[in-house]
Formats: sequence, structure tokens, C-alpha cells
Amino acid sequence: MFERDPREETAFTQYTGLKIGAVLMPMLLLFIYFGKADMGLTLFIVLGVSIVAIKIRWNLRKHIWFWAIIAAIFALHVPLFFMIRWPHGNVPGLFYGLPFGVVDFLIISEGLRLAEKFFSKHSSSSAE
Repeated sequence: MFERDPREETAFTQYTGLKIGAVLMPMLLLFIYFGKADMGLTLFIVLGVSIVAIKIRWNLRKHIWFWAIIAAIFALHVPLFFMIRWPHGNVPGLFYGLPFGVVDFLIISEGLRLAEKFFSKHSSSSAE
């Protein structure tokens, strides 16, 4: 009567968004505590979409070039994030943080796609 489908047992729900939010929430709360809620929200959005872009290409995690590209991208984020002047007005941080997140997602996704194309071509030609 209460038998489960065998396919259902192997497929589990991935709570990727919830996990990302749980990991990034302490960082957001820390920025709120220091009085920089807008900066924290923007960082929360940008890191969240960056992690989603990485999750999409997670099958490449066994390649050293994957981690090198991720490290380089995040190293470029740090000075860029502190050089941007964050507005202190009535505009919520979501309105100027979300475009940064979308652009960041596109840059990371495209960068990983191009790197996969470039490095997989070189690895196949060296294997011959």
C-alpha cells in the first residue's frame, strides 16, 4: 500500500538554494551588524549567483583549471567590490545589487564554458 517507487529512492531533492542561503546568511548578518546592509546584500546576491554558476558546471570540479579559474574570478571580485561606491539613499540595495549578480553569473558561466571548450580540446589532442 505504501510502497515507494525505486526511482524515487535514488532521486533526492537538492536544496541548493537553501544551502547557499544558509552558508551566506552569516556573512549578510555580519555586514548588517557593522551597518553596511546594502553592501552585505549586494555581496550576498553576487556570491549566491556565483555559486549557482559554479554549481551548474560542477561536473568539471576534478580539473585543476576549473579551480584556477574560480580562484582568479573571486580574486578579481575582492578589489572590484571595495572600489565600487555604494549609494546611501532611499534606493534598496536589491535594485543595484541584482544587476551585478546577473552580469556576474553570465561572466562566470561563459568563462567556464569557454575554458571547458579550450581545455577539453587540448586534452583530447594531447591524448592522441
